[in-house]
Amino acid sequence: MTPETERLVSLRREFHRRPEPAWREFWTTARIVEELDAIGVDDLFVGPDVLDAEARMGTPDADDLEAWIDHAREAGASDDLLDRLAGGTTGAIAVLDGEDPEGGPTIALRVDIDGLPRAESDAGDHVPAAEGFRSENDGAMHACGHDAHATIGIGVIEALKERGFTGQLKVLFQPAEEVVGGAAPMAESGHIDDVDYLLAVHIGLDHPTGEVVAGIEGFLAVSHFRAEFAGEPSHAGGHPAQGRNAVQAMAAAVQNLYAIPRHEAGATRVNAGDVGGGTAANIVPEDAYIEGEVRGETTALMEYMREKADRVLRNAAEMHDCSVEIETKGEAPSATNDAALVDLVEAVAGTTDGVESVLRHDDLGGSEDATYLMRHVQEQGGKAAYVCVGTDHPGGHHTATFDVDEASLPIGVSVLADAIRQVGEHRP
Repeated sequence: MTPETERLVSLRREFHRRPEPAWREFWTTARIVEELDAIGVDDLFVGPDVLDAEARMGTPDADDLEAWIDHAREAGASDDLLDRLAGGTTGAIAVLDGEDPEGGPTIALRVDIDGLPRAESDAGDHVPAAEGFRSENDGAMHACGHDAHATIGIGVIEALKERGFTGQLKVLFQPAEEVVGGAAPMAESGHIDDVDYLLAVHIGLDHPTGEVVAGIEGFLAVSHFRAEFAGEPSHAGGHPAQGRNAVQAMAAAVQNLYAIPRHEAGATRVNAGDVGGGTAANIVPEDAYIEGEVRGETTALMEYMREKADRVLRNAAEMHDCSVEIETKGEAPSATNDAALVDLVEAVAGTTDGVESVLRHDDLGGSEDATYLMRHVQEQGGKAAYVCVGTDHPGGHHTATFDVDEASLPIGVSVLADAIRQVGEHRP
């Protein structure tokens, strides 16, 4: 293992050990800032300076945020930086100038940094547990490879600072991807208005170590929602007719969400993933909730599903004499790659050490809020592509046993750094 790879592995394991869910990436942001300061980037924006805070979606309550700030402080994050991130304005943007930064292209690389709210396996055959870098934050885990993404982002900056490139590079260390809530406020911040080319990256996606997909397609537009039903409590035995049963309204909504007609124009999805309500067996429940999502092969199809879902939720509440409040918790559109940028990544990957196979396209079959950034750049006349760097992972994404084959880290750095250099030289 080369010294460069050893450094990437060490950094990735450090991130893996301290995962933080969406909008709580306080220690992670602070640690990234430490690395960027040590590298010596030309400009650095942190927290509220990288986001349109009003455009954030899915932010936790104040007590939850404060608890995670305390975690970060105990783990060594600086008080000054934590003060700047208070309220859940996390993330960073690093700017690195190459040759001719004013006249050359502005190129962005987006990497996401949040973990998931799930426990990590402690089984003896789970490498992070066996080798001592399993999550130390109870109930949180890097189960989707964002620890590797943050590491690759830092590695690309180091590689390009050493080797040089033409133009200007902006690396977006984006929070809150897992709730599809972080890209929109970053897109609205103004920082990518001048971006000519955007690359986004994801590791794994069921592709093995040594395989690169130059342009991931098949993004499903998505909308996450929370519906809160309110009724009236009563004694379930003595006065059942005096109650207005919020759980009954919620249950009717769940059943009928899955009855929404699928659309002939393309794939559509609905899921009631987290439901609950009530307090005791002998009380007619006054409160209930659904956290769910709708998806569509296109943004229009997602909007069709969301309109139908809202109608189901409202009518289920009315049927049982309850009220309902519906909140959008996160949302992302569909997007497509630009062929010229995919061509370039495909060519670069084909000559990169460690890459054994290159696919031009593959479908994600899921959702990703990098689509906000891609579409924003494209609407300004730029080009965008979403790259997958394969990695062998023993458990599927979002499972307790997910892990990254660390041999994929230097491959990711090399492919992306060389692609950025080629973009600067050839402007596809």
